[in-house]
Amino acid sequence: MAATTSKKWFAVYTRPRWEKKVHKLLKVKGIESYCPLNKVHRKWSDRIKIVDEPLFKSYVFVKVNEDEKTQVRMTEGVVNFIYWLGKPANIKEKEIEAIKRFLNEHHDVEVRPIDIEAGKKVMVQSGILMGKEGTVKKVLHKKVEVIIESIGFILSAFIDKSKIVLLDK
Repeated sequence: MAATTSKKWFAVYTRPRWEKKVHKLLKVKGIESYCPLNKVHRKWSDRIKIVDEPLFKSYVFVKVNEDEKTQVRMTEGVVNFIYWLGKPANIKEKEIEAIKRFLNEHHDVEVRPIDIEAGKKVMVQSGILMGKEGTVKKVLHKKVEVIIESIGFILSAFIDKSKIVLLDK
């Protein structure tokens, strides 16, 4: 029973431009949700106005237990949970708090995905090459060719983008 009462943060994918609506619908159902809003300056022909726009397009965060996941999926506008390595992506509480603090302190925030490009140093996060560092040789749609230099040979492997992390080297 403890597993069903333990609530964790997850990201859900919504229909385009439905983030605020989904957030309200989840609240009505009694589900804890968070739709990070970015205060953005918008210019009209006669004035400049500050508007609240979702920080992450088509994403809303929910804090639920296993029993509530179906209720979230059945909410109008929700497409599905965001998956990472075959399971709904669990978001750490400290990451949600960091987003909240950041948005309280800053306006006109820009979100950019991490660019993986040839020449960048990366580390493999899972699989047989876990923990190994390498250099990106080629970037394909969802895979990256990484050169891993070890024992005097160059090993070249195509690795799923989700299984590598950029290094600050």
